[in-house]
Amino acid sequence: MNNFSIENQLLNISFLLILITLIIYWLNLIITDLNILKQISKFSTIIINLCLSISLIYRWINNHYFPLSNLYESLVFLTWGLTFIQLILEKQNQSKLIGAINLPIALFTIGFASLALPNEMKEASPLVPALRSNWLMMHVSVMMISYSTLIIGSLLSILFLIVSKGKNIELQGSSYNTKIKTNFIINSISRKYNRLNLLESIDNLSYRVIGLGFPLLTIGIISGAVWANEAWGSYWSWDPKETWALITWLIFAIYLHTRLNKAWNGKKPALIASLGFIVVWICYLGVNFLGKGLHSYGWIL
Repeated sequence: MNNFSIENQLLNISFLLILITLIIYWLNLIITDLNILKQISKFSTIIINLCLSISLIYRWINNHYFPLSNLYESLVFLTWGLTFIQLILEKQNQSKLIGAINLPIALFTIGFASLALPNEMKEASPLVPALRSNWLMMHVSVMMISYSTLIIGSLLSILFLIVSKGKNIELQGSSYNTKIKTNFIINSISRKYNRLNLLESIDNLSYRVIGLGFPLLTIGIISGAVWANEAWGSYWSWDPKETWALITWLIFAIYLHTRLNKAWNGKKPALIASLGFIVVWICYLGVNFLGKGLHSYGWIL
């Protein structure tokens, strides 16, 4: 069995486990208070992350470079990042919503890497001179982990809009003025919490997760600028990827600014974070496919 076959088997196992685990999470939203489902889903997510870790390490050892040099490797790493951040968040917060909204994205990324990409894009190739640097690990890994974190935070904001049905509901809590005291029961998600409490929980969790992802994005952009100066003699060249990374940074900076100074609450910040979800994917995939620049993978153009 060659190296690629081993990696492919690990990814197939990960894909199957993500699908099964996703179903378990959704069942756990409907059938509440079943601790066995929580334990199974947590254990399965750990196994998924381990399979992805082994696949990345195996590729790293065999090809002698950190596996983040092409789209295939970055998609696998992004899936690893999504499941890793999920495990961290679930350790701090026992909400079943995190896995339920995160795993569909993980299923998409690992499925896209395994099924949609041509085989030639999956094969390792010698690094171009600009990539033969320790900055490859530093810059790209931090950027991918920041994407993973911001995607989860943005998904929570999208969920907020869905649960609130797009209404401008003012929230109670440490960072809000109390204006609404009417409770609405949301039977489809949980019988324990009324809608207002659920919205507060989703909103606060989204804020904390985005607050974690934003500094990582900042560090990633700065390290990328330093690397660009070493490789090409310029810190910033307005490459399409760099431009959209800046747009992504500005979107989430606006979100955090409105939350910190309490200018907006509820629906408006959630709309900004939802826009951030789209911008992250444009920055990560859209620019790489359609843009012509130093970061393009060149599959479509």
